[in-house]
Amino acid sequence: MQKDIQPKYNVIEVSCACGNKFQAGSTNDEIKVEICSECHPFYTGKQKNIEAGGRIDKFKKRFKMD
Repeated sequence: MQKDIQPKYNVIEVSCACGNKFQAGSTNDEIKVEICSECHPFYTGKQKNIEAGGRIDKFKKRFKMD
């Protein structure tokens, strides 16, 4: 391995949109993510964004079919 050509590998703080922060190793200065293990529905078991009906419901509502 040649000297002085490798990027600096630092421990940085990764911040999520939900406000969670954790440390990771990276060559970047900072990392911002949209979703992490604290807010992901697979890990939490909670659905965050609730779909307001499927395509059939939207069709029925649009054409007023009951």
